[in-house]
Amino acid sequence: MQVHVLGSAAGGGFPQWNCNCRNCRRLRGGTLKGRARTQSSITVSGNGVDWVLFNASPDIRQQLASFPPLQPGRAVRDTGICAVLVVDAQIDHTTGLVVLREHTEPWDIYCTRAVYDDLTTGYPLFNVLSHFRGVNWHEVGLDEAAFPIPRADGLLFTAVPLKSEAPPYSPHRHNTIPGNNIGVRVADAATGRNLFYAPGLGEIEPHVRRYMEEADCLLVDGTVWTDNELAREGISDKRAQDMGHLNQSGAGGMVETLLSLDCPRKIVIHINNTNPILDEESAEHAALVEAGIEIAYDGMDIAL
Repeated sequence: MQVHVLGSAAGGGFPQWNCNCRNCRRLRGGTLKGRARTQSSITVSGNGVDWVLFNASPDIRQQLASFPPLQPGRAVRDTGICAVLVVDAQIDHTTGLVVLREHTEPWDIYCTRAVYDDLTTGYPLFNVLSHFRGVNWHEVGLDEAAFPIPRADGLLFTAVPLKSEAPPYSPHRHNTIPGNNIGVRVADAATGRNLFYAPGLGEIEPHVRRYMEEADCLLVDGTVWTDNELAREGISDKRAQDMGHLNQSGAGGMVETLLSLDCPRKIVIHINNTNPILDEESAEHAALVEAGIEIAYDGMDIAL
């Protein structure tokens, strides 16, 4: 199984277009040792030709341009994307579908009933796409049963319900229901090796920890370092937990959890522009490196 990180940042990317926080300001000014990042998305393949796109970020055009296997190569209009799996209905994970509207046939889109409802009501993206080629919606169940995706040769997918946060336009904002957010295990049917992908994770429940313990590679929520990070930057009084994200540092944080696991590769993704780990000379970045925790970056390749 091949995994390619198309985008590794949280919503808004890094630097965010209207943000003058310490990280964004220094990256623009050339005084921060780090790299720019687009909004969170990955793609996976079992044969290196047909790829399942996980989430379609607003930066999808730039991301496709950066990764030749997804570009047209077999016909006048073509793509290596065989299906799209959406883990939630957030703007930064779905708006790229508008950019992909010129596809030659309806997109096969996999998501839960809760996400489908949000994308046909509060944020009626699927309704808009119906005026182009439309979508073939495949409901992703919440029974944790593995399912195949046609053309995704040799891969099995398992949706894992998560506690996170629904989008502002969802009727379940601050009162989430199962299916508003999922993580996904992707397993290679031949080798049994698997990836667990969860870019939004507000609480590590027992069933989620089991998937994390069994994974050969983790790509999990690395949004913020501290729960009050946005307030400290003078951006917002929202805490990480209010947005459905588990902070990395401190007791019960993501780092503590990852240190307790024997997973061969532990990688944080969906990194907010305020997170000090983006500064490769920071103490926080050094702490992750020392702990054996990797930081996802655009263009990162993972072979399982």
